[in-house]
Amino acid sequence: MKKTLYDESNGLWYELRGDYYIPCLKVLAEEESPIGVWGQRHLKYIKKGRKALYTELLTSGKLNAYLADINEQATEQMFLLAKQIAEREGVTERLKAQNQMLWVQRMNNIWDRTMEIVNNDLIYV
Repeated sequence: MKKTLYDESNGLWYELRGDYYIPCLKVLAEEESPIGVWGQRHLKYIKKGRKALYTELLTSGKLNAYLADINEQATEQMFLLAKQIAEREGVTERLKAQNQMLWVQRMNNIWDRTMEIVNNDLIYV
């Protein structure tokens, strides 16, 4: 028996392993991009809750780029929301100079709320 053979009907090469011909498949190389905390959270979510999406992205070679994009969107949304909420609620540099503890409390509250919004809008959907 031949070690490899080509099937013209589907365009795949097959390799003999034991008594069976196994298709020679390769995952496409993808560009490496840094994935931050938001991308990691979304990866964990899609691995567990959206397996079809995860498998499709992984086999098409688009997983890393997808996660990097999610991470970038989440980071931008987080900073924009925090800035808007802080302005609306009067959490300014003046407050920071007058009462640092109050400023820290209010900013921590704002960060917690924006994290919750980003999680609901981008990460766990």
